[in-house]
Amino acid sequence: MTATAEVTLERREAVPLRRTAAGLWSDAWYRLRRDRVTMAALAVIVLLILVSLAAPIFEELVFRYKFDQQDLLHAYNPPTLDPIYYIFGADEIGRSQAVRLLYGGRVSLGVGFAAASLQLTIGVGLGLAAGYLRGRIDELVIFVITVLNSIPQIFLLLIVASLFAPGPLPLIGIISVLGWTQITNFVRGQTLSLREREFITAAKTVGATTPRVLFRHLLPNVMPLIIVLAAIDVGTIMLLEAALSFLGLGIQPPIPSWGNMLTNATQYFFRGGHLVVTPGFLIFMTVLCLYLVGDGLRDALDPRLKTH
Repeated sequence: MTATAEVTLERREAVPLRRTAAGLWSDAWYRLRRDRVTMAALAVIVLLILVSLAAPIFEELVFRYKFDQQDLLHAYNPPTLDPIYYIFGADEIGRSQAVRLLYGGRVSLGVGFAAASLQLTIGVGLGLAAGYLRGRIDELVIFVITVLNSIPQIFLLLIVASLFAPGPLPLIGIISVLGWTQITNFVRGQTLSLREREFITAAKTVGATTPRVLFRHLLPNVMPLIIVLAAIDVGTIMLLEAALSFLGLGIQPPIPSWGNMLTNATQYFFRGGHLVVTPGFLIFMTVLCLYLVGDGLRDALDPRLKTH
C-alpha cells in the first residue's frame, strides 16, 4: 500500500469516529431537551445563579437599600410591597430580607459549587488513579479513606474549622479536603469494573499512555456518575454550611448566606416566621433542582439509553 493510500485510509477511518462522538453529544442534548422536568430544574438553577450574581444591581436600582442597612423601627416587618425592599419582610434589626437573600445566594451557591468542584477534582483524580494503577497507590488511598471514614465527619469539621477564622474561603477548603472520600470510592469502583474491559485492553495494546487511558477512555465512561455526584454534592455542601453556621463555625454575620440566615431566624420563629420560610424554601428548591438536573444529565449522557 502506498503512502497516499495509507493517508486516505486514515482520513476515512477518522471521519466516522468524529461523527460518532458528535452523534453521542447530539443525542444527549436531544434527550435532555425532551426531559421537561430536567430543563425546568436547570432553568431554576440558572435563574438563581444569575439573580444572585446581579445582587448589586438589584440593590442599587430596584430596592435601593443596602444589605447591611438597619432600621430598628421596622424590625420583624412582615412582607409588604410598600416599601418594595420589604417584599420578603425585615429581620430582627430591620434589614431587608430580600436584599440579604440575594447576597446570601452569592455566598451559598458560591461555596457549594466551589467546594464541590474541588471535591470532585480530588476525588475523581484519586479514584481513577487508585482503580487503574492499583498496587501501593490503591493501598495508600484506601488507607487514608479508611482513617477519615473511621472518624465522624462532623467531628473532623469541628476540629479543623475551629483552627481557622470563619469565612467563605476557609470553609470551602475545609469541606473540600475532608469531603472527597465518598467520591473517590464511587469512581474507584467504576474504574475497577472498566479497567478489564476490551476497549481499555485495546488502548493499552496500541501503546496508549497511562494519562491517555485515564482521561481519554476511563474518565468519559464515569462522567455520568460524576455529574450526578456533583449535583448532589452541591446541595449537601449547602446543607453542611447551614449546620456549621448553626455551630458558629460556618459563614458568620454580617456576611449573609442562606444557611446562617436560616439558622439565625429559627430563634425568632414566632415573631418573624417569614425569616425562616424564605431561606429554607430557597435551600430546599436549590437542592431539589440540583438533584433533578444531575439525574436528567446522567440519563441524557448514558449511551445505553435509546431515544423513542
